[in-house]
Amino acid sequence: MEKLIGYSRVSSRQESDDRQQADILAAGVRRDDFYVDQGSSGARASRPQLDRALAALEPGDTFVIASLDRLGQSTQNVLAFAEHLNGRGIELRVLDLGGGDVDTATPTGSMLFTVLAALGHMEHEIKRERVLDSIDRRRKAGKNLGGRPRVISNRQIRNASRLIAGGEPTAEVARDFGMSRATYYRRARLLGLLPDQSGRIATDASSN
Repeated sequence: MEKLIGYSRVSSRQESDDRQQADILAAGVRRDDFYVDQGSSGARASRPQLDRALAALEPGDTFVIASLDRLGQSTQNVLAFAEHLNGRGIELRVLDLGGGDVDTATPTGSMLFTVLAALGHMEHEIKRERVLDSIDRRRKAGKNLGGRPRVISNRQIRNASRLIAGGEPTAEVARDFGMSRATYYRRARLLGLLPDQSGRIATDASSN
């Protein structure tokens, strides 16, 4: 028998779910089929009651929530969840979406989620372009892009010193080896590879 499964999430112990509960029960969900997670917030938070609600759903059932923010904090997460339900043959009903009740089982509700999916994809692409633009600007400005620093071996410092001794510009050599000129000078000084007063550079072939 097809049934309604309700779910609500309360982000803190102090937050009351009375309004959510009243709306979901008024939509026809039985109390025994209503699941509530207390004190859960954020995409990575444990939601045992949501897991129980999903386990109770069968093809043909409808999953009822008060609003989309009870499922996740991003459009992408919510849409992925809706697609997951659709793949299982389960409908999603949102009691307050844009001021109205939306059910993916209806043509209007299905169209709305299609529009949301398009907007979610666009949101993802915009964020991606912004990240790529930021990386490109930082790279052109010679700034650190973050992440784990590259390890420069003593052998690389010695090879760089040989190129510099041969007349290659220090800045270009340092850049080719993936380090700043200041880093090269600091490491070369520690290895005794900087020119002495006679202009000679040590060429010890030993590695790090």
